Amino acid sequence: MNSVLILILSIPLIEIYLFIKIGSSIGAFNTISLILLTAIIGVAYARYEGFNTLKSGMAQLVKNEVPIYEIVSGAALTFAAILLIIPGFATDFLGLLLIIPITRKLIFNTFSKKFNKKNNTYEKKDFIEGEYKDMDEK
Repeated sequence: MNSVLILILSIPLIEIYLFIKIGSSIGAFNTISLILLTAIIGVAYARYEGFNTLKSGMAQLVKNEVPIYEIVSGAALTFAAILLIIPGFATDFLGLLLIIPITRKLIFNTFSKKFNKKNNTYEKKDFIEGEYKDMDEK
């Protein structure tokens, strides 16, 4: 089976399991209140972090640097806000991990090391740069 299909099927099953377990211990009203509270607080904090990322990206642009981390961080914050809006405890946990700057940086470093190992398998060659002039027989 495709891994995306397994992921699509497993996320709702995990969420339903967590709803039942947490709901049975703290009650249905408290469970629903907790889910709504995490969605509201998470989206508000994602907005705050998004503005900080935008401000940092603008500072990078002023210095004539490409704000690569800020672009990836902004995309991660958008994904985290979507995860927080989706009702569930597992998606809220993943969303909170992506919103907190320290854990977001750790996740980025882990994935960047993984992709750098894959992309650095080619052999580096030396090149000599220069200019040439086409000379006619005239």
